[in-house]
Amino acid sequence: MNWFSRLMGTNHKPALGFKNLLKYLGPGLLVTVGFIDPGNWASNIAAGSSYGYALLWMVTLSTIMLIVLQHNVAHLGIVTGDCLAESAARHLPKPLARFTLGTAMLASVSTALAEILGGAIALQMLFKIPIVIGSVLMLALTLWLVFSHSYGRLEKLIIGFVSIIGLSFLYELTLVDVNWPAAISGWTTISIPAGSMPIIMSVLGAVVMPHNLFLHSEIIQSRQWNLEDDVVIKKQLKYEFFDTLFSMIVGWAINSAMIILAAATFFSQHFQVTELSQAQKMLIPLLGDWAGLVFAVALLFSGISSTTTAGIAGGTIFAGLFGEPYDIKDNHTKFGVSLILILATVCIFLISDPFKGLIYSQMLLSIQLPITVVLQIYLTSSEKVMGSYKNGLFTKTILIAIAVVLTILNLMLLYFALFN
Repeated sequence: MNWFSRLMGTNHKPALGFKNLLKYLGPGLLVTVGFIDPGNWASNIAAGSSYGYALLWMVTLSTIMLIVLQHNVAHLGIVTGDCLAESAARHLPKPLARFTLGTAMLASVSTALAEILGGAIALQMLFKIPIVIGSVLMLALTLWLVFSHSYGRLEKLIIGFVSIIGLSFLYELTLVDVNWPAAISGWTTISIPAGSMPIIMSVLGAVVMPHNLFLHSEIIQSRQWNLEDDVVIKKQLKYEFFDTLFSMIVGWAINSAMIILAAATFFSQHFQVTELSQAQKMLIPLLGDWAGLVFAVALLFSGISSTTTAGIAGGTIFAGLFGEPYDIKDNHTKFGVSLILILATVCIFLISDPFKGLIYSQMLLSIQLPITVVLQIYLTSSEKVMGSYKNGLFTKTILIAIAVVLTILNLMLLYFALFN
């Protein structure tokens, strides 16, 4: 029984009904925070300002893949009571487990770098605080949030942040003239404009994120009831799918809104955005002072919430190296959270171009992603691990197809980096 289960309780059955279904919402929304983070902002604004509505398809494709992957990895947590990191340590040979989880730790540092940097950029926009000082403030705030709040309170806080971000972009969209036929075409038609591959890969890395797969398999256990009753487990899986589907659609809508906003404001005016603060400054003359302020506030909340979940994910992965669940009172978890966030902050001190740092951090995530996905497919397809709940042939085929697509896209990125 892990920390989340002890906190929320495990020995009673979930009540039926729509009300209880709504109460189940939460874990998926925490995962959603990870793909509406500042790294997404940079990738999406770069996509919209440089290529208009043409790359919206990548958000759609990424979100479809994300729903399948997150739903599948949540099954692991519900059925086994182990997160992805614990399962890797338990069922893989030690050297392979350490390599896999080690690369996941590096991906978590890259994730946290983007989150902290985004929050620092927002502080610079709002209060003229230098990036380095803003990064230290973000680090201190995040450590305080993770170490001093229970999971239940953190979940409510972060859901509130997601709501603020979503409402902010709804407000921004009311101010612009959107070419909706072009947007619909962008969502449904695959197009790869010349020179767009790094942006495509950064959008993919910003939506389908390795640390979120580890995170979801851990926090889904906050809704754990018991592992003995098959009826209860099946009900849990249904509730989880509703939570995941709803949350990922929310994330798809917010990411799409970012690209649409950039396309309608910057691309239409032939402005290519190269940094987030530049995007805010450009919004003010085009849409008014309030638009710039709302943009900066939403970015700050995005940075705070996503840095918090990145820290939890880092703690989950590090604890998993020792075959342990996430427990903020345990030294391994504390060290993992602190290590990820401190290393990310130190890396920010070495970055000369914050906007490019955000873009390339997302590319790094997409390169590590196939490793985590292959791990997930192996574990969730194993009868030894999942018992009768192992992946069926259809699910396994879909997961393998996703892994192949991710690998091909990464090879294309490598080719682009070497020969262009």
